[in-house]
Amino acid sequence: MLQKVKDIYSESIQIQISASSLLSENIATATQMVMQCLLSGHKVIACGVARSYANAQFLVSNLLNRYDFERPSLPSVNLNLESAVGSSLVFDQPIDQLYQHQFNAIAKPGDLLIAFAPLGTEKAVLNTIANAVNKEIQVIALTGANNDAIQGVLAEADLEISIPATKEARILENHLFVINALCELVDSTLFPRA
Repeated sequence: MLQKVKDIYSESIQIQISASSLLSENIATATQMVMQCLLSGHKVIACGVARSYANAQFLVSNLLNRYDFERPSLPSVNLNLESAVGSSLVFDQPIDQLYQHQFNAIAKPGDLLIAFAPLGTEKAVLNTIANAVNKEIQVIALTGANNDAIQGVLAEADLEISIPATKEARILENHLFVINALCELVDSTLFPRA
């Protein structure tokens, strides 16, 4: 079992090393997109399904509350699957249209969608991305190596941050790294500390 733990660490570290050379520029660009959205008075909308839903919640928590230090809240919302809202959506909508009502009700020009799709086959997320593209709302898509469906939906002004991995667990943990880096960069740029 000890060797398996070491193998998991090794696999994760190798993906991080590969991602650092492949994705640093995209993370910097994503940070600029988020800051432009927020500074122009708009909001970040996040979505994900299954375990990526938790990553979307984590991003919004960091923006709305704080990341590393106290600062003003940044406008952001997670497309919701909880409580009565989630229950009614799951009951009334086909699963691939899960977020459409919420997105259509809150998305405005100038907003930014950050979509989590580690496997690239999450139909509810794919359809939300397509909806955003149709509304000319910029998208940042966090994906994994199997991302052909996402690439076919994104517009030219959109950005994909594709983790160089196919194992969902490694993709999800790297998405968390991207969230942390993005939030740290936003906070340190918008709220520099002496």
